[in-house]
Amino acid sequence: MAQSTRVWKEQMITIPVVGEDRVLEAVWQAGGPRGALVAPPHPLYGGSFEHPVCNELAFAFYQEGLASIRFNWRGVGASQGQVTGDPAAAASDYAAALAHLAETLDGPLIAAGYSFGAAVALRVALAEPRVAALVLVAPPPSLLDPVPLEAAAKPIHVITGGQDRLASSTELRERLRGVPGVHLSEIADADHFFARGLPALVDLARAAV
Repeated sequence: MAQSTRVWKEQMITIPVVGEDRVLEAVWQAGGPRGALVAPPHPLYGGSFEHPVCNELAFAFYQEGLASIRFNWRGVGASQGQVTGDPAAAASDYAAALAHLAETLDGPLIAAGYSFGAAVALRVALAEPRVAALVLVAPPPSLLDPVPLEAAAKPIHVITGGQDRLASSTELRERLRGVPGVHLSEIADADHFFARGLPALVDLARAAV
């Protein structure tokens, strides 16, 4: 469903993390009843909601009529807390943002993320009944090992670059073999940082929702 008269106009918001007495900095884009949550890459390597891949994912979802939230991990930007690469801490942040999105919208949700953020999105969203599908960009295969993928019951769209050494399509295909509902797309000239291939990424993300 393509967007019609809506205007791309993001709004800064804060998201409370229940039980931790802190808030996350986030960006809200209004849309229809469906929504998407986009997680940034690793916070210890400059990962924030301003990353071009996160921006392009949110814009792709907007073009399909979805509302979206992009957020910063704890300690990044204006998000409160200490910066950490701990997967459990990241899962807590993602779960808080997903709960906020679920409270804001009535329709089904899309869980999305890039690199480290894609792995976190997968870890959290598989257990959330409101999440209808996942869009994961360049998830490092090693970060998927602890996730019980074989029990997944949702469509999982994985997008990676043909030149990506951190999330190679070969390794991802092997790791995801036998998982129901998985669709893997490769952008031939893109590496892990998507200096090339962003237009193709937008097209694939739009097709996934």
